[in-house]
Amino acid sequence: MTTREAWEGRLEESRILIVDDEAQNVRLLEALLRRAGYHEVTTETDPREVHALVRSRDPDLILLDLHMPHLSGFQVMEQIVPEIPHGVYLPILVLTGDTDSHRRERALSAGARDFLTKPFESGEVLLRIKNLLETRLFNKELRGHNETLEEKVRERTHELAEAQVEIIRRLAIAAEYRDDVTGQHAERVGVLAALLAQELGLPPEQVNLIRRAAPLHDVGKIGIPDAILMKPGRLTPKEFDVMKTHTIIGGRILSGSRYPVLELAETIALTHHERWDSRGYELVKGEDIPLVGRIVAVADVFDSLTHERPYKRAFTVDESVDEILRGRGAHFDPNIVDAFSRLLDAGELAELGVTSRPAAEPPSTGGTETLRPAMTEGAQPAP
Repeated sequence: MTTREAWEGRLEESRILIVDDEAQNVRLLEALLRRAGYHEVTTETDPREVHALVRSRDPDLILLDLHMPHLSGFQVMEQIVPEIPHGVYLPILVLTGDTDSHRRERALSAGARDFLTKPFESGEVLLRIKNLLETRLFNKELRGHNETLEEKVRERTHELAEAQVEIIRRLAIAAEYRDDVTGQHAERVGVLAALLAQELGLPPEQVNLIRRAAPLHDVGKIGIPDAILMKPGRLTPKEFDVMKTHTIIGGRILSGSRYPVLELAETIALTHHERWDSRGYELVKGEDIPLVGRIVAVADVFDSLTHERPYKRAFTVDESVDEILRGRGAHFDPNIVDAFSRLLDAGELAELGVTSRPAAEPPSTGGTETLRPAMTEGAQPAP
């Protein structure tokens, strides 16, 4: 079959709806169309049924009379034209005995694509119909092509987004690998930070951003010497000052990005060691600390407590939960500790290995100092 034959075959498969209250006119048009090879022809003499027919049959062309009882052709177009989706070409060919030029203009303004007066010459009608159907078919093909392109763009955008997430994840692992040989600390902090953000009622989009950005909280450790980062004992005040620079280094690494996830990661890197009571790295306190920094502070400390580091043993889950609860209002934002407590009670921390609350909840009087042996003589906990 040639390309032209295939095209003609597609035209002949077009669905055509004839609307005219005169049965004789309907029979004439139907016979004319069928002789021309059009077999998907539907007829209707009651204009009140047209709206439902258009919805159910989805015609490719409507042949419409203007002067009909109950509803005029203009009223029919008022019903169906507003429902034609944007970008869809549904041709309406008006066939009428009315020769008034004003009605012709009105019909074309109302949504008709062409206009013929009765009596009409069959050859001209068929040519007009063919032209309209070809335009309809071109429009459908163009929309299909555009949808294919849009789908490819969506797929490519998704691939790029996945690549971005993968790069961020690997950067986070690289930053943590020196003092967390499993490379899982960053991932766990991201999971817990997202759970806390969700429990606090943040929008899903923000929760997802935090989930992806939080693992980069310690990316600045790339710039900390091994002698300090891997030191098995307490840090001297001078060493601790060097360690504290990892937040600044991380902020610089992540600064200047136009991507929301990296912008958020910059904020987290700079602020996740601030304390509610102002005894953090930069002495910022309370709600002056960005919310994401306060969230990640809880997630980071909890995970650091429950896993072994060169400078400390791994504490039990109960000991670690105890320290988070003890830090409420001192190290941590009370609202975030309360969210952590709710997650704990609801069993939402099971994927992090936390399945129960300590038998007795301690009073909220301190910080994380009592179970953090790797501390300077001052009040700062080791990172």
